[in-house]
Amino acid sequence: MKEENLFHRRYSLCPSATSPPKIDPRTLTRNLSYGGDNDFYNLSPGSETDRNGLSMLSNELSPVLSPGSKSESRMFNGVEKDCPSPTEKLARKESLKVQKQNYRQEKKRAAKELSTALKDPSVIIMSNWLKIRGSLKSWTRLWCALKPGVLLIYKTPKTDHWVGTILLSACKLIERPSKKDGFCFKLYHPLDKSIWAVKGPKGENVGSITQPLPSNYLIFRAASESDGRCWMDALELALSCSSLYKLTAKAGKEGDISTTSESSHILNLLQSTALTDTELLQLNDTVLLGNHHMEHDGFSDKSEREAHDDWDGAANENGGRLTEESDVDQSDELSPGPQATAYVEQSTEEMAEAGEASQVETVSEENKGLIWSLLKQLRPGMDLSKVVLPTFILEPRSFLDKLSDYYYHADLLSQASLEESAYGRIKQVLRWYLSGFYKKPKGLKKPYNPILGETFRCCWLHPETNSCTFYIAEQVSHHPPISAFYVCNRKDGFSISGSILAKSKFYGNSLSAILDGKARLLFLSRDEEYVITMPYAHCKGILYGTMTLELGGKVTIECEKTKCVAELEFKLKPFLGGSGSVNQINGKIFVGEEVLATVDGHWDNEVFIHEKRSGQQEILWNPSPEIRSGRLKRQVVQLDQQGEFESERLWRHVTSAIMDRDQVRATQEKFVLEEAQRRDTRERGDKPWLPQLFHPHSVTSEWTYKHMDTRPWEPERCFVQFEKDGVIQTQEKSQRQHNGLSYSHSWASQQKAEVNGKHRKASSQPSSCSQNTESSSTTPEPTHESSDNEGYSNQCARCSKEIKDIAMLEASITSIKKTQQDIQRNLVALSRQMARQRTTDDSVSLTGRQCLILCVLLLSQLLLNYVFT
Repeated sequence: MKEENLFHRRYSLCPSATSPPKIDPRTLTRNLSYGGDNDFYNLSPGSETDRNGLSMLSNELSPVLSPGSKSESRMFNGVEKDCPSPTEKLARKESLKVQKQNYRQEKKRAAKELSTALKDPSVIIMSNWLKIRGSLKSWTRLWCALKPGVLLIYKTPKTDHWVGTILLSACKLIERPSKKDGFCFKLYHPLDKSIWAVKGPKGENVGSITQPLPSNYLIFRAASESDGRCWMDALELALSCSSLYKLTAKAGKEGDISTTSESSHILNLLQSTALTDTELLQLNDTVLLGNHHMEHDGFSDKSEREAHDDWDGAANENGGRLTEESDVDQSDELSPGPQATAYVEQSTEEMAEAGEASQVETVSEENKGLIWSLLKQLRPGMDLSKVVLPTFILEPRSFLDKLSDYYYHADLLSQASLEESAYGRIKQVLRWYLSGFYKKPKGLKKPYNPILGETFRCCWLHPETNSCTFYIAEQVSHHPPISAFYVCNRKDGFSISGSILAKSKFYGNSLSAILDGKARLLFLSRDEEYVITMPYAHCKGILYGTMTLELGGKVTIECEKTKCVAELEFKLKPFLGGSGSVNQINGKIFVGEEVLATVDGHWDNEVFIHEKRSGQQEILWNPSPEIRSGRLKRQVVQLDQQGEFESERLWRHVTSAIMDRDQVRATQEKFVLEEAQRRDTRERGDKPWLPQLFHPHSVTSEWTYKHMDTRPWEPERCFVQFEKDGVIQTQEKSQRQHNGLSYSHSWASQQKAEVNGKHRKASSQPSSCSQNTESSSTTPEPTHESSDNEGYSNQCARCSKEIKDIAMLEASITSIKKTQQDIQRNLVALSRQMARQRTTDDSVSLTGRQCLILCVLLLSQLLLNYVFT
């Protein structure tokens, strides 16, 4: 009876590959083939039964048996069948092909739907500002957009500056207690894996520059508890929506799915699945209880424990101790990120072709009248700095912007800093120097004279080194016109500072624009400074002939430390010279008094270098189309985010008029700016102008950047270099330790042991502090913040005590070092004195031995004389 029931139960559970007519088990009357009895069932009215019920059952069940069922059938029948037939094998292969094809289509459909959801602005669950805690425990205000399955983080609501994408499918959500205002919650990976996607929604490979964010968790803070609860509920809903996408794709895999219909379906689904407040609270409680075991040790994940160990003793700017919930909040302003300026790639750029054609311009009859009226006011040798020039010869950008043309190939300086030989470095510096001249406007154009206090900033991203070169410039004086600039890339190990005094002289049929000043290139890790001078611009053909612009003069690149010097001469076109004599240069490279190489060519074309020792010739620089297209992309600040005195915003009306070829309006707008500057000068009177970003050096009187940082880059300490409001700074791991507070490893380990409940013994700390830590460690709730909060005042007192103790230790160590140096000097002097005394003693002992021998000889002689006489 048991065997029959087992047989019947197994056959009734066999899966069917097709959909055959269902068999009512009640149609079976009795099965005598296996020597047992089946149960009797009452027949339903209207049902028909085959006379041979067993044969009907076997015929209808035989094609639908699974492999497991077939093996069991062979066991009961006592017959072992052979291998499957070729027809069955072929059917299996075809079935596998169909399954693989469906698998590939399913993958493509899932990727397509996720991409559509990311790019479709209508598919969004929730978006708002949230404060996010970075790896350095400072809070940053970022724009968060929640979509099904992902959380997108941007710098602004415009979603132009993507920061990162969190994959919610691998995340857990939990509420996080905090002493700060608002509501904190945390997304984390249970196995300490990364929660970030590799690319952005538009295929971005690199996110915007922000403070470093943790890789396996992220802590958010909403403005209020209600907002935080809404975010948690929305995150739970987004997690469920990621699985709903799979169900939708599976249901619609037989036909084409429209992306628009999918988006609307998801939106309708989200709107129809709204939960009540009670259900939402129950959902949050369930999540908290389900993840509560993660907080028993006082830390929710491994990264937080490591961060606590590294940062528990750091201090904030006011001198107080930083708890795990740091009080440093960098997001009170509307601009997000770690106080970093948002840069965008420059969209348009004007660049003339190489050769003489781009440096020649034919003046129209209308503009010739303006030039003649201007020439009537000039005398040979007169300085043109105070002369108002017509707008048709103006290049639509400021002189501060013009000076940045030398850094489109700043990656050459990154390579120069890695050169081992001094000759290799100065050759690479010379190559970079030549790369700044081929970018020129079409025709004879002069940039705007900067307004006093005008600033300009930009940067270039280095894809190879994952670094950034920042450029800051300011007009620090108007009479005389002095422009100061600073360029820095600490990660690649170089910085450039300098100031340029722009002079101009009129010589009748020609005029010259002289750039009087020096730029100082510094390789940070080598402490090598290269002093660089600039050529002058010469314009001829003003009264007669063709107006032509050239570069002329001798320039030098000199390093005093390595004694390496590169001299270049920019030659003007001779009177009878042909097109091959335009833009010629030649020069030499010295190391001491020895000439190692000579240089010749054209500064806007090929430049060759001849090695003296090897006799070989190679191309030093050639701005070919490949080089031009592969140069670094300049990043600029958007116009609406610029200050009032930044170049592009300050001259925007003049530039707009010049681009529209409206010379009258351009002249009027230029006059407005110049008149405002004169009015400010009159109102200021004798009071000197104080620049914002630069100040004169106390010794050399050269203008230097106020926030200059020439320390070599330390990868284990420095995170990222960024710029905010013209201040270039570096986000460092030990940034807050510079305020005078140091880190106490023993105190941090003791606090951690007490929080974990593993250290219960009495310590030498004050009783109030020990009571606080013990009481916090006995509570079942997460205690990694409460223990810090309750003992906050004691910790601050402990910090001040530790500071004094460490200061005393440092003073003691310094005195011990001085004592050791004195002892070492005394030992050296004593050893020398002993060596001299040993030499003297040896000489004295040698003289005594000789005297003794002489005495013995004399006595022997006397004895012999006495005997024989």
